[in-house]
Amino acid sequence: MGTGAFTVLVGMAYFWNIHSYSYFIVMQVMAGLFQSTGWPSVVAVMGNWFTGKRGLIMGIWNAHTSTGNILGAVVAAAVLSPPWGWGWSFILPGWMMIMGAVLVYGFLVPTPERDDDHDRIQLVHLRSAARLDTPDYRESDGTRGGIHKKPSEKQKPVGIGMALRIPGVLAYAFCLFFCKLVAYTFLYWLPYYINQESIGGRHLSPTESAQVSIMFDVGGVFGGIAAGHLSDQFQARGLVSAIFLYSSILMLYLYKSFGTISLAVNIALMVISGAFVNGPYALITTAVSADLGTHESVHGSARALATVTAIIDGMGSLGACVGPSLTGYLAEYSWEAVFLMLYLSAFTAAVLLTGLVFSDLRAIRERSKMSKQNGHVSSMQELGEMETHALLGSDME
Repeated sequence: MGTGAFTVLVGMAYFWNIHSYSYFIVMQVMAGLFQSTGWPSVVAVMGNWFTGKRGLIMGIWNAHTSTGNILGAVVAAAVLSPPWGWGWSFILPGWMMIMGAVLVYGFLVPTPERDDDHDRIQLVHLRSAARLDTPDYRESDGTRGGIHKKPSEKQKPVGIGMALRIPGVLAYAFCLFFCKLVAYTFLYWLPYYINQESIGGRHLSPTESAQVSIMFDVGGVFGGIAAGHLSDQFQARGLVSAIFLYSSILMLYLYKSFGTISLAVNIALMVISGAFVNGPYALITTAVSADLGTHESVHGSARALATVTAIIDGMGSLGACVGPSLTGYLAEYSWEAVFLMLYLSAFTAAVLLTGLVFSDLRAIRERSKMSKQNGHVSSMQELGEMETHALLGSDME
């Protein structure tokens, strides 16, 4: 609700005729402050509800981020032209966020098993035991049935220092810094880039550019789902993320080089680029964070989940600040400089995962060996059973 309120206040500057640079900085900082509390919380909730096939499930769930980007771009573009004015581009999305927050507050169940549920179940057991008058249900410490109402064991929260020592947290955190740098540079600057470039021999209007740019997020939906599914199949989140990141470098180069041929080519390359750029970003901020938050080094404590997610996503948010800011300066020289920054960022993100990639490859190789050994043992057992049946049959004859 706080994010929505401050977003509305940004839009109200249009009607209040506010042109103070400091006003917009304060509103944006406050909106970001409230928004930053959301992601660690929702990932923790998803981690509580889903433990198996997190990659695929969270990849599908994470599609809401790209869907929100698409909806925001469409709504903002629709009200830019008179008689609306740019203020409504912030006011309408802001009120949509406020209404969404009310629904979440009213209906979201954070975990499938809550302390009060546990207490109610224990109370039912006590009442059932009290109705039975058998030797098995004796009074003990004032409680009938020998059943004691045990208080729910509270898991201790995990501090930032302990969370940072979880293997993989720092690598993924710095990787997400560069992933978000690339993703948010496209999010904020892609409509302007499309408007500036001649695509198929003509320049698109600002509204058309905003509408075309949403195809990047369309690709992001498929990329997040694909990355999650593949990471579940191979049980190698680091390897899948690295492959997507290296592939994104090639796709970004192709988009810059051939995206101006025609609008159809531009959209096709944009969708594929969005899939490879947003795939690892979605995977790291959801399934990876959930896995690390319940790592064996913290004894599987779900209380670490939100802390780990906050560390990883917080580092990513820094990248989201740096990328668009640098683009504003680099674009004054050339768009080639901007894309060079994107290439280097994606490459750095992939290199940061090198250690995790080798760990994943070793794990895949070990699982393959174990699978072959189990298959060999199974075959030997089947052969032994066949020989036993044959011997029994000959004895009966």
